[in-house]
Amino acid sequence: MNEKNELKELKDELFYAPKHAMDVIGDDEVKKADDFAEGYKYYMANGKTERESVEFFMAQAKEKGYSEFDRNKKYTAGDKVYYNNRGKSLILCVFGTRPITDGVKIAAAHIDSPRIDLKPNPLYEDTSLAYFKTHYYGGIKKYQWTALPLSLHGVVVKADGESVKVNIGEDDADPQFVITDLLPHLAAEQMKRSLADGVRGEELNILIGSRPFSKDDESEKVKLNIIKILNEKYGIKESDFLSAELELVPALKPRDIGFDRSMVGAYGHDDKVCAYPAAQSIFDVENPAYTCLTVLTDKEEIGSDGNTGLNSSYMKYFIADLAVMGGAQPWNVLSKSECLSADVNAAYDPTFPDVSEKKNSSYVNNGVVITKYTGSQGKGGTSDASAEFMGKVRRMLDTSNVVWQIGELGKVDAGGGGTVAMYVANLDIDVIDLGVPVLSMHAPFEVISKLDLYMAYRAFKVFFEQK
Repeated sequence: MNEKNELKELKDELFYAPKHAMDVIGDDEVKKADDFAEGYKYYMANGKTERESVEFFMAQAKEKGYSEFDRNKKYTAGDKVYYNNRGKSLILCVFGTRPITDGVKIAAAHIDSPRIDLKPNPLYEDTSLAYFKTHYYGGIKKYQWTALPLSLHGVVVKADGESVKVNIGEDDADPQFVITDLLPHLAAEQMKRSLADGVRGEELNILIGSRPFSKDDESEKVKLNIIKILNEKYGIKESDFLSAELELVPALKPRDIGFDRSMVGAYGHDDKVCAYPAAQSIFDVENPAYTCLTVLTDKEEIGSDGNTGLNSSYMKYFIADLAVMGGAQPWNVLSKSECLSADVNAAYDPTFPDVSEKKNSSYVNNGVVITKYTGSQGKGGTSDASAEFMGKVRRMLDTSNVVWQIGELGKVDAGGGGTVAMYVANLDIDVIDLGVPVLSMHAPFEVISKLDLYMAYRAFKVFFEQK
């Protein structure tokens, strides 16, 4: 063997060199990834909000034999249950053969995404145009949400307590809504603003109508016409907006991206691209050794606070119920448990390389990404996974031929972000972030790789199948 070959073999053995998934997997795996993405696209078209996601996965769970969790019932290995927390977060659970004192395996993803919410008193008229006032939800670039077709989703609870579901703008026959923007011919002053200030929060007003109710001299006739239409369709009055949760999301359908159809473009990949494989993996697990949980949670985009977010106690209480059923103390179960915090990372974008550090970035088609810590600058606001747990997860993926990579969320001082991992770690659970790299994260239309999506599914499944 010549010296050149020896050097190559030594480098191959000793260097860390992440690989493109196509260099590792065969054509059969590529086909499986493409097929898996079709189910994902269907979910993305029908589960754009946290409430719709819960309904989607609840329906799937019932089809697969899951029943509603009853803390007074005795369960045995193989039993499948769900816990619906207020219609906005969901726990899926399969009971394992090992005692609960050995801990549980958790995949925790969030099902809320950045969006535009209505204010409590949103409806108004100005110069014969009707609008909704809004308050944006989560971290967005506000200018990206103008001149974009929007749909209205959510629920209205009327004065008599009746709950009315709203979904307008997704069907081809539906009207849609829009936030208008200035034409460039008159935007000289606007374009002097910084990019962050180009469109301001109070300028994110939703155009919803322009025809007056009648030809008389009364004021606010367009507003009256709109509320009359809503009253006829849903039986609501203006005061019912006070007890409503209504969200504007892009009225865009998931689409294959690229001539090779290798990617999926859609609204809400963050974090539904992890929620879907986490749910499908637990649906496909039969008779696991450990009791397994997929937690689909709300409110992550605004800090996970609130009783449907993972900074509340609903997951802890659920595991406490499992512990009591098994004659154990809750804290003993929690301390033996492990979690994959199923959340996305920012894929390296060669158009904007300055915010990334190449050696520690995640890349499209390099597989599922492990993020040892998130946070910002000096690791502020994060859980930093231990070397021991990182090593365990690494071995698990390697031995199962799951294509994976390591990643950080940009350069040290470029910014940063957080996930639910720190709230799980606060329960004395070993946790690490594992998810899919995303291009254009938090934009109204994000992009992911089908291969990375499928590798996330495989990662969660082998995690649940540990002996």
